[in-house]
Amino acid sequence: MSTLKVATIQDTSGNNSSTPAGIASGTAKAWVNFNGTGTVAIRDDFNVASITDNGTGDYTVNFTTAMANANYCLSGTVADLRSGTSYRWIVIGSNQRSNFAKTTSSVRFQAAYSADNIEDAEHVTVVIHGA
Repeated sequence: MSTLKVATIQDTSGNNSSTPAGIASGTAKAWVNFNGTGTVAIRDDFNVASITDNGTGDYTVNFTTAMANANYCLSGTVADLRSGTSYRWIVIGSNQRSNFAKTTSSVRFQAAYSADNIEDAEHVTVVIHGA
């Protein structure tokens, strides 16, 4: 195996400089866009092996390559364009019904449209930064 060691990376025009450390810490480590209704299905992804449907509005994203530790940051959006209640959010432990859990190999979360209503979402996107 070969190793390429550089201090700075630039595009072909000599612009948009980045350091390897900046790239490693600032880029998404994983992301996914999936359909969370019926049989869950990944639309597109990076570093995501699969999605687990744990029940109504309860999902686990399984990583292809594990994170270095479980101290990563999760962000995302959920939406359901099929009904009049199109606004949703990802529940990450802020309510008593959440099954939020992070490990180096997966993250589990729920989609909600109110404090007491966990529901499947048609559009779910998740981005992982850090670790």
